[in-house]
Amino acid sequence: MRMFAILLVGLVVASPVRVQAKEPDFALERYFAGRSQAKGSFTALNGVSRRFTVALSGRWNGTTLMLREDFVFNDGARDTKTWRFRKTGPGAYLGTREDVVGTVPVRIDGRKARFSYLVYIDAARKNLVRFHDLMVLGADGEVKNTALVTKFGFPVAWTKVAFRRSER
Repeated sequence: MRMFAILLVGLVVASPVRVQAKEPDFALERYFAGRSQAKGSFTALNGVSRRFTVALSGRWNGTTLMLREDFVFNDGARDTKTWRFRKTGPGAYLGTREDVVGTVPVRIDGRKARFSYLVYIDAARKNLVRFHDLMVLGADGEVKNTALVTKFGFPVAWTKVAFRRSER
């Protein structure tokens, strides 16, 4: 009987275990569906510095998060951008926005989201730069986004944004 028990334990230990892909701690559709707000800054090496607030409104339809961002800058200027993030798997999205070139792969690992994209930062669509974003979901529920901005591979600016979900 003892030998049978040892063989049974050996079979259980040796049998393959199927692990389901775990959903990351941070999911764009969970955090940004509904209303949220943000405060941030853009600082360039040439001395340009702008502070802003953002009112965000997100809608999740089961496959795509549509995220509208309404910016108000410290000089009174306003702007609106709309991201569309299509979920392609656990922790994986493809994003688009009206001023972004092409589609943007977004990868989430635990509480961190990383993505990089080319964007025109002027209305004439002549000033093309690359943003290298890192978003981190903190234990306090705040998402901090830092981005290095490069042109021709050289750093030219950086942004810092802190997102907070609105009370639902």
